[in-house]
Amino acid sequence: MKSSAVIPFARKLARRTAIGLAGTTLAGGTAVAVYTHTESGLGLKREIDFWRNITPVVWDYWWNTSFSSPKIRFHSGELFSWKKEGKEEGQSEEYENDAKKERRKKVLQSLHEKNAPKIFQIMLDLGGLYIKLGQVLSVTALPIPEEYRERFRILQSNVPGHEDFDSVILPTLEKELKSPVRDIFESIEETPCGAASIGQAHRAVLKGTKEPVVIKVQYPDAKWQVPADIECVGQFLKVCVWFGVVDESASKLSYEEFSRQFLAELDYEAEKENLKEVYESSLDPRAPYLEKGVVLPRVFDDFCTKQVITMTYLPGPKFEEEVRQQLAFLGIDTKKGIKSIVQDAHRRDVENATNQTNQAELGTELAMSPNKDQSSWKTTASRIIGNLISVDSMFSLVRLARRIMVWSTATSVKTIQSAAFYNLVPSTWEEWANERQNAITHAAQMNWTQDAVHALLDVHGHQIFNLGLFNADPHPGNILVVQDPELQHVSTSHPKIGLIDYGQCKRLTPHERVKVAKLILSIADKEPDEVIANHFRDMGIQTKNDSTRFLAEFGRLMFDSFQPKHLDHSWHKELHKEDRVLYFPKELSMVYRTALLLRGLAMSLQLNPSVGEVWRRHAQDAVRLYETDRSSLETDESSGIVV
Repeated sequence: MKSSAVIPFARKLARRTAIGLAGTTLAGGTAVAVYTHTESGLGLKREIDFWRNITPVVWDYWWNTSFSSPKIRFHSGELFSWKKEGKEEGQSEEYENDAKKERRKKVLQSLHEKNAPKIFQIMLDLGGLYIKLGQVLSVTALPIPEEYRERFRILQSNVPGHEDFDSVILPTLEKELKSPVRDIFESIEETPCGAASIGQAHRAVLKGTKEPVVIKVQYPDAKWQVPADIECVGQFLKVCVWFGVVDESASKLSYEEFSRQFLAELDYEAEKENLKEVYESSLDPRAPYLEKGVVLPRVFDDFCTKQVITMTYLPGPKFEEEVRQQLAFLGIDTKKGIKSIVQDAHRRDVENATNQTNQAELGTELAMSPNKDQSSWKTTASRIIGNLISVDSMFSLVRLARRIMVWSTATSVKTIQSAAFYNLVPSTWEEWANERQNAITHAAQMNWTQDAVHALLDVHGHQIFNLGLFNADPHPGNILVVQDPELQHVSTSHPKIGLIDYGQCKRLTPHERVKVAKLILSIADKEPDEVIANHFRDMGIQTKNDSTRFLAEFGRLMFDSFQPKHLDHSWHKELHKEDRVLYFPKELSMVYRTALLLRGLAMSLQLNPSVGEVWRRHAQDAVRLYETDRSSLETDESSGIVV
């Protein structure tokens, strides 16, 4: 080919190559643009945003603590060895190891102080599930560094921000309900009555019936955002394990429960069916709901979808507000939030059972106060007193003293107000009485809260053993104080208890129920160690040494009332030396969590119920029904009847 012909050919080839590359780039760019607007693409983008923000923190820990880091390799003597300071003659290898551990501890503490604010800000910026994760980590039994835990506690008192009504909630409602909102609802309050990481709730009035309802709306982005966030959390936990910030086995179990819990909350259809089933069971006169004054919202099937649940409105504040007032009268600090106080009680129970951390001081255990600065002589004195009288007696004495104080104040208020009507007392006395008018209400409510806690335990026992479907997240934020508007000014009337939010439910088969029931009965009936341990073994629990005493004491710690010895750290230490749990049965874990949360609520109010005793009759019903059904089946089979 001549040179004159080569040049045009080369230009043509170059032009075609350029066009091809441009087309490929354009097609690829278009494909990427399209992908980033799919749910998978949006999830990937969120994961990239997470790691873009978190990588500098991870790098900081790696660079300053990892033995594979060039900095540590080069300066190992400065940071993790005592040799730079010089080894004195006679110092042992143990001293050397202790010195290394102390240096590493100081470096980690410095890194925690530096990076905890950064991680906290990342959680705030990303929002959604990361807010919820911070709340969980602030009270978890995992050994989270205190620098992080203090930051995460801030999230307990901050309600997650809500989405805009006109741009997000209204379009979602009309898309899901396939109708203009004005055709279904007479009115909707644009300000949400509740907000969470995956959705929010609005009060409304149905058109036609004028019935007040609550509409629970899931955010459109939640269905891809939550799985992406859970994936990021799982990967990040692995990084934390690698750096030694958290224990591997404990973090794995916590992550599995965390992911299961929040993926379940995305399923509004399952939540609707759960709520319907429990609501219908609450209408049974044989169930404890009517007797105990416990109510649930009714679901409107026609106005429910995969992203919307419409239910009747239960008027009244959350139970945590009532608890807050009671705790204030009991002299208990509530600054970090009622849910946090109850979850702290839950966490302490877990810590007691696993002996992962030091037992709280007696005064802290009783009052659930965050202040742990107790001197050793007070602890010793409390332990001696605790051995002489029961935990119930200590609680009763405190409540009696507070009750006397409240009733005396209420009596004084009534007397002064009556005298003021006839101008028999100075105006300053009348002002004092008016300022303490609420003492009369609190005096009447003190007995009600005790009955309410017992009712909550009773109803959840019914759900577990009779229905086989129960809410595994009964914290005070999911419980309402429902007051009849027509009777709320009548001093003799007591409010009802409203149960809401059935997104985290657990189902038990009849066989699983009866196994749990037999364990509960053995504890409630004060059976010997061997009996309790055998029922535990029947459920599949595995421990390192299969200690009968360990299993029996563990069971009593889980479902019986607290005893003075449970407040003694040395008791837990000795029990932990004897044995430790390797596998905990899944069918029992959610039952245990429910018992812990309800007992934490009771303990925060200085009540010490035995969960086993309250649940005894429901456990007996479960065993009786199971044996009757099995006997009937055996009779039918022996008679040749095909069932």
